[in-house]
Amino acid sequence: MTTEQTDDPFAHLHDEDYAHPFSERMATAETLVTLAGRSVLSLDGAWRMTLDLFDEGLRQRWFALDETPPSQWAVPRDYEIEAGEAVPVPSCWNVLKPEWTYFEGGAWYTRWFDAEPVGADERVLLSFGAANYAALVFLDGEHVGGHRGGSTPFTVDVTDRLKPGRNRLQVFVENRRRPDRVPMHHIDWFNYGGLYREVGLVRLPKLFIRRASATLMPEGDRIRFEIVLSETATTTADVRIPELGLAASIPVVDGRGALVVAAKVERWSPEHPRLYEIRFACGKDAVTERTGFRTVRVEDTRILLNDRPIWLKGVCVHEDDLETGKVSSEADIRRRFRHAKELGCNFLRLSHYPHHELVARIADEEGLLLWAEVPVYWAIDFADPETLADARNQLSELILRDVNRPSVIIWGVGNENADTDARLAFMADLAKTAKRLDPSRLVSAACLINRETFAIEDRLADHLDVVGLNEYFGWYEPDFSGLERLLGNSRPGKPVIISETGADAAIGHRGAGRVLFTEDWQAEFHRRQFGLIAATPYVAGLAAWLLYDFRTERRQTGFQRGFNRKGLIGEDKATRKAAFHALAECYRTMPDPAA
Repeated sequence: MTTEQTDDPFAHLHDEDYAHPFSERMATAETLVTLAGRSVLSLDGAWRMTLDLFDEGLRQRWFALDETPPSQWAVPRDYEIEAGEAVPVPSCWNVLKPEWTYFEGGAWYTRWFDAEPVGADERVLLSFGAANYAALVFLDGEHVGGHRGGSTPFTVDVTDRLKPGRNRLQVFVENRRRPDRVPMHHIDWFNYGGLYREVGLVRLPKLFIRRASATLMPEGDRIRFEIVLSETATTTADVRIPELGLAASIPVVDGRGALVVAAKVERWSPEHPRLYEIRFACGKDAVTERTGFRTVRVEDTRILLNDRPIWLKGVCVHEDDLETGKVSSEADIRRRFRHAKELGCNFLRLSHYPHHELVARIADEEGLLLWAEVPVYWAIDFADPETLADARNQLSELILRDVNRPSVIIWGVGNENADTDARLAFMADLAKTAKRLDPSRLVSAACLINRETFAIEDRLADHLDVVGLNEYFGWYEPDFSGLERLLGNSRPGKPVIISETGADAAIGHRGAGRVLFTEDWQAEFHRRQFGLIAATPYVAGLAAWLLYDFRTERRQTGFQRGFNRKGLIGEDKATRKAAFHALAECYRTMPDPAA
């Protein structure tokens, strides 16, 4: 029904339940479909976008309006598709026009595309890499689905709505910060908005492979294959690894199947990132993965990769770019990894949300280890069951998306949360979810210290494989004596990764001694931190904070001006600070724990 057809054209002004009809058909991890090796029709490119601060589009049902030009309207309207700005997808609206820089609210994206008829034995899905934060999807005036969570992928089935020929696709995206969201309204990075990852259309058989995985078993001589189909069918799926001469049939019951097969593989490692092509097939459908096989486990206070101890020499990274905002390209990702390797890293922490899918795929090729996490950041509403469901779903979508990536060795379930009963229950649930979905990897969280005993004593540690520790002694606390005391007092009984530590520095600002925001103190900070950290037996790695300076409106000194300046490289992603070279030398001289 259009606005012109309603009995009361002003009814929407008083309807505060306007969003309720669109709360159904939300995409979740259970409906996610792998795109590995599939043919996808890209819907990227030019779209029309209209800002919508007051959700008028939902109130007035903009999605249901026809495309009649204004000269033929019977009554006035408040929306016209062609009046929207032409914008690229993927993109963040914040970087497209100066007046949109700080916009937080809703926007309507529209594009048209041509489609072939849907076959009788065919399903057609829309795939979205990510939309920050919530998205509602409309096809030819009908609501077909939606999603919550700003950094994970989702798929929407449009089989019954897609028509031959011209189709109108509209997506309402809004990025409002709210206390019940994940992350909440109080964060320390820039809140970009928009359709900022790829959009596509994929055609599949009616019975298709929803997801498939291959995991090296802990003993190292067997592979476990798992497959999930789109329907609860009882059938057989095939799996092949040509380079191993491996071919096997997986029995599938009620749409799920698993099989363990003996196999001798070359193990994937940072020094030898060996990848194999795996083909899963069932009926008329097939997916192809390129993956590697390795094991990772904890033994006392050591992390063992392929049964050998490893010390994680790492750095944290945000998705943030002066020109593209949160959009990541392959070139940007490869530059990121090149700089990390020049720093001497074998490890990156992907802060503080799921990064682009290409990050882990390229890390597989480059031989870099990853900590991937969800934005359970600071004071999440731990008592709200819906917030927990949102966090659990985001974690599940991340794991199911990247389950075949050997580079990912740690799932992170939170960052710097106060140790309360509600938080313990919330994050213990997430740790349990991660282990249920993927027992082959480690689970961690970036924890805070017990300020009464001055020790690493987070109750969540009982639910973690590795304890992450964020600490800034020498920066937010004036000297390093507190770090010496903390490391000496603690007996964690499991590996600890220093998941953040760093100091701000403005490029070119110099000064001897502890002068804040100088390159000199930032370099000395990292040297002294590293000396204490590397000498602590239970510390198994460091993720320095961080590779590049990045936008955050919380930071407003004359040195910061809206940026966190703890980057070892400036926001131009080119200018190395003195600390880059200092930490690179520390990493270069770090003994190999497996030697």
